[in-house]
Amino acid sequence: MSINPEQLRYSKEHEWLSAPAEGVATVGITSHAADSLGDVVFVQLPEVGSTVTAGESCGELESTKSVSDLYSPVSGEVTEANQDVVDDPSLVNSAPFEGGWLFKVKVTEEGADLLSAAEYEAFTAG
Repeated sequence: MSINPEQLRYSKEHEWLSAPAEGVATVGITSHAADSLGDVVFVQLPEVGSTVTAGESCGELESTKSVSDLYSPVSGEVTEANQDVVDDPSLVNSAPFEGGWLFKVKVTEEGADLLSAAEYEAFTAG
């Protein structure tokens, strides 16, 4: 079982969301998702200035096993994309909660069904 930071919230699509600081939240994928994907070799992130919608696809993660959509857990404007992850996609696997974050968004609306760490762990265990 992976250890999910308690201060984050999680989507059923396996993204994590930090608490917004000055209205801006950070989004990444969980270690469960990174482990399931295998070695990530390509990351396509939403562009800075674009609008993302909670529950809708906003990018892609390609691994040696498959291609998966990246879903936004919130709606809002993208304020930053992690260029380090684009340049070195393996960060998604090696540090999904630290250097492997994906993008930051100025939140206008939260998605439904965001889970606590304990709820997410129960969801992925079942």
